[in-house]
Amino acid sequence: MRRRAPRRHRRVTGGALLLALPVAAAVVGPLVTPADIPSDGPPYALGGGHPLGTDALGRDVLTLVLRGGASALGVACTAVALAVAVGGLLGLAAAASRSRLLDDLLIRPVELLLPLPSLLVISVVGVGWRGHPVAVALAVAALNVPAVARLLRAAALDAASGPVAEALRLQGESPARILFGHVGRAVLPVAAADAGGRVGSAVFTVAAANFLGLGLDPTSPDWGVVIAASREALFVQPWAVCAPTLLLVLFTVGANLLADGLLAAKAEGKATAWNQ
Repeated sequence: MRRRAPRRHRRVTGGALLLALPVAAAVVGPLVTPADIPSDGPPYALGGGHPLGTDALGRDVLTLVLRGGASALGVACTAVALAVAVGGLLGLAAAASRSRLLDDLLIRPVELLLPLPSLLVISVVGVGWRGHPVAVALAVAALNVPAVARLLRAAALDAASGPVAEALRLQGESPARILFGHVGRAVLPVAAADAGGRVGSAVFTVAAANFLGLGLDPTSPDWGVVIAASREALFVQPWAVCAPTLLLVLFTVGANLLADGLLAAKAEGKATAWNQ
């Protein structure tokens, strides 16, 4: 009998397969579609040379879907990458500081952002920098920094105060090498798993901001903007809403499955190495 693949492998494979379509649309789409999408079709039409119909402005929905992934996923992924970089650095530094005062100085100020509603922050940013993807990405990143910093600080405390770190200090290793070489590697699986879930949350935060008109320009091909603009015609032209929604769901579920599977594989690899 053939042995079934371990559950972690199924999660990794399933996550990668789910990610393939939205990522391919976001990466390849802008290369094969025109920057200025023509609006020469009737509004909310099905057929007529448009595989997924047209939107309210008569633009081809398939072209919009292929064109809008770069902003929909790019803004969210950039925001999460910034949040992990800044929050991770703060969390690692706080865990390795060996000083309660320095720990508080690093963590407490960013915790002031925790109670702030995400859409409120994005709406304030949208007033001053309307339609700028960089401004939206920075706002989403700032909202995620406190949670990332607290999580990675908690995950790094054992490694930063453990015997390996003490031995490295006694050998005269630099604080930077201890911080990034030992403590950073110890929390890497936690950071990867958290980033996988946080990407999905960031995607929906950005999409919600665009849906409410707080993010990008209303004529942008971004998936969230397209969903918002076509929601009233859901039963007339369902593909204008369902196609970008499906890609967002595939991306978020796939990112969570992939991160979860990689974390499980890493944990099992550590357990195997320890038993040997």
